[in-house]
Amino acid sequence: MKVLIVDDEPNILMSLDFLMRKEGYDVLVARNGKEALESLENNEPDMVLLDIMMPDVDGYEICQYIRKQENLQNCKVIFLSAKTKETDIQRGYEVGADFYLTKPFSNKNLIGKVKELLSNGQ
Repeated sequence: MKVLIVDDEPNILMSLDFLMRKEGYDVLVARNGKEALESLENNEPDMVLLDIMMPDVDGYEICQYIRKQENLQNCKVIFLSAKTKETDIQRGYEVGADFYLTKPFSNKNLIGKVKELLSNGQ
């Protein structure tokens, strides 16, 4: 299983990278929206852990991109965001998120949701 982690915060990127590898996933990382789109053109991850607020292309746009790609139809998207307003969360689901987790989040909850979504997708 391949997981793409997209976040412009280096500490979050590192800790998620470590966490996902520890759980046995193949990990790809992108430090901004542009890198995420490039990675998605060259890879077909099973899941994307996606921050919303990034300097170039935001997470909403990336999620919409994923949903338009035929080869990524089975890709699961979890938003990991500091945006906690109901309207932000609702928009996340409207653009196609499978789940929306607000920061700070518990690693245990995240891993549980990743496993649940990936096992349902098979």
